[in-house]
Amino acid sequence: MDNYIVSARKYRPSTFRSVVGQKSLTTTLKNAIQSNKLAHAYLFCGPRGVGKTSCARIFAKTINCLNPTADGEACNACESCRAFNEQRSYNIHELDAASNNSVDDIRTLIDQVRIPPPIGKYKVFIIDEVHMLTTAAFNAFLKTLEEPPHHALFILATTEKHKVLPTILSRCQIYDFSRISIADMVEHLQYVSSQEGVTAEPEALNVIAQKADGGMRDALSIFDQVVSFTNGNITYQAVIDNLNVLDYEYYFRLTDAILSGNVRASLLVLNEILAKGFDGQNIITGLAGHFRDLLVCRDESTLVLFEVGASIRERYKEMAKRCPDQLLFKAIELANTCDLNYRASRNKRLLLELTLIQLCQLTKVATDDKKKALIEPIAGTNPPPQAVANNGQSQQRPQASQVATAGASQVVSTHMPGSAPTPPPSPAPNPARRTARPMGLSMKEIGTVEKPKQQTVQQTATTVREEVVTPFDNDSLVREWDNYIATIDKKVYLKNTMINCKPTLQENYYFEVAVHNPGQQEELFNNAIDILPFLRQHLNNSRVQMRVRIVEGNEKHLAYTSTEKLELLMKINPTLGRLRDEFNLTLD
Repeated sequence: MDNYIVSARKYRPSTFRSVVGQKSLTTTLKNAIQSNKLAHAYLFCGPRGVGKTSCARIFAKTINCLNPTADGEACNACESCRAFNEQRSYNIHELDAASNNSVDDIRTLIDQVRIPPPIGKYKVFIIDEVHMLTTAAFNAFLKTLEEPPHHALFILATTEKHKVLPTILSRCQIYDFSRISIADMVEHLQYVSSQEGVTAEPEALNVIAQKADGGMRDALSIFDQVVSFTNGNITYQAVIDNLNVLDYEYYFRLTDAILSGNVRASLLVLNEILAKGFDGQNIITGLAGHFRDLLVCRDESTLVLFEVGASIRERYKEMAKRCPDQLLFKAIELANTCDLNYRASRNKRLLLELTLIQLCQLTKVATDDKKKALIEPIAGTNPPPQAVANNGQSQQRPQASQVATAGASQVVSTHMPGSAPTPPPSPAPNPARRTARPMGLSMKEIGTVEKPKQQTVQQTATTVREEVVTPFDNDSLVREWDNYIATIDKKVYLKNTMINCKPTLQENYYFEVAVHNPGQQEELFNNAIDILPFLRQHLNNSRVQMRVRIVEGNEKHLAYTSTEKLELLMKINPTLGRLRDEFNLTLD
């Protein structure tokens, strides 16, 4: 059986020219080699599979090449290059800091630094996953890293730069490797396909590149997996089946249902997707990305942000013409809100269905917004008849604002000269409009428009009480405040708030309550309808009013709610905040 080599190893870059998606960094390294301006320590950081270790090896081979080319590449013909290619070079040492992270391992490395290179100018030490070193190992390495021998050069590689000590970072030239773009990955996958004799559809390679999430090594691993599944004939359908990727077709079907307002069709599509085993959160995040892609397809200037195959691109452009911008803005917002609430939801499927129902209502809302500009007649009223003057010319119809101001109390009537005026027809009673008041009228005008019955007048008169103003002091106010606290049974939060926040009497029978947070302020506001009548009755003063003020930050602040307690604990111990962020914890 032949020795099979995976594509990620077989097509690993061996020259700066073959590195994918890092042109600016490779150009900088080549220029530094050509100008002979090499630093003693480099730090290569970035996501996984973007070429950090590969560039470190290429850089180490090139600076030791005895006959470099004019463009700054290694010749691959001298003894140093052949030794590197055959993995027998003593000039390059690689250390995996994930498994060699102790002080003794660093001391062994320091002992090797003192030995000069047998061939070439430099002895290069590549330390991969350097963030895994212990603090003691970092400290033991500091002095050597700052002042190494002239023949020693260090290249540190890590995926988590924030875990490296600042004292290490300050001694290195830092190169940030970026994620590889989808276009670059598709181009490289097409090259690999041609070398391996594999036929691949561009849309299929595009899906592989999107699944790799910016890592070329991941893309080549997925490519090998799909080649095995398809036996060398990579199609779009085979890729989405093998990688369990949701097909674009479902998103287009959902968009058609949303644009037509067909709630039932959208729910059936959702059921079909869930039946295939897709996770609900992946569905809603994919739908949000789909709406985003439709939005960027509506303008040629933003079309560069859309990275898909040519055939699907045209379909997106056609669909985007049917979707207004406002609809897409609201659709993205609804999908994003559903994504945020998905984890905390107890009935996740219902949340997805409710979001689809809201999305299907967007077209109806947009139509209703257009109709709001039109003036519709008031329900249950007839337009006033057109008046005819002596000269036969018709008078102008009253303005809509006049009709609205007059309301039901004013009726336009017309009659011919010399004849008795015709009384206006009495409109049919409408129970829903009995209590309605004409807009724009004063209280006196309201009294002239509708005269209440005598019984109603008498009942209203009996409910009006005379104003009572009895002076009282702050002690009496606090005493009655405590008496009201004793009557509270089930409202525990209100009771605790009133116990800890006492009133202070001010001018004109106003009193102020200083609370510690907005939650207490809202609790007092919501219950003022019960607190104030109690105080007015027991203090025999109808002018009693309450003000609520939140104390300043330098005053005493008490934590009452769970959120406030958590914030207070995080101020005392910041480790709790990092623990919450790393494990994505939430308060119930």
